[in-house]
Amino acid sequence: MNQKKMSMFSLGKPLSFNTKRALLKGIAASVIVTALYITIVVVTTPNLPPATAIATAFTINPLIIGGTAAAVGAQVAMTSYSKNLGCSLRGRKALVGAGSSGTAFSSFLSFFSLVPLGCCGSWLLILSLLPSVVGTSVSAALIQYSIPLSYAGLAIVAGFTALTAAKLRKELKLRQSGISKFKEDNR
Repeated sequence: MNQKKMSMFSLGKPLSFNTKRALLKGIAASVIVTALYITIVVVTTPNLPPATAIATAFTINPLIIGGTAAAVGAQVAMTSYSKNLGCSLRGRKALVGAGSSGTAFSSFLSFFSLVPLGCCGSWLLILSLLPSVVGTSVSAALIQYSIPLSYAGLAIVAGFTALTAAKLRKELKLRQSGISKFKEDNR
């Protein structure tokens, strides 16, 4: 019996339509995340020319910008690929929400590190309101440790992306062995 090995990426073989579609969705999500980040930097920095604000953001936060875009893009690609296979990688909604929250948290804190450089001046208003929302001690910690906390948020996003990759790999192995609990047709 000729059993077809299932993989999102098969080296040396042309990519299937579903794989191409999943990759395009992932790339589009990465571009959108990066564009949103840059847009927020430009809009909230009226005192600097857009090119300077963007260059400063990429100088200070390249790992946050690139890492978040790559992780979100990979997450979207894997989720789209799994849906095309007829299975769902989304386990509990709390876990999915935590991954999305990690992305938002990481991006939110990464803007704080740009304020002293003249970028994202509108964030000063948010910073001034922060003590009334979360308290003085918490807001001081968020500002003081904004960069390490941004990386912690990015680690959360990367962790959930790795979890999705592990779930997809497990599902593909189960399908290969014929034990999968999801439908077999690969549209």
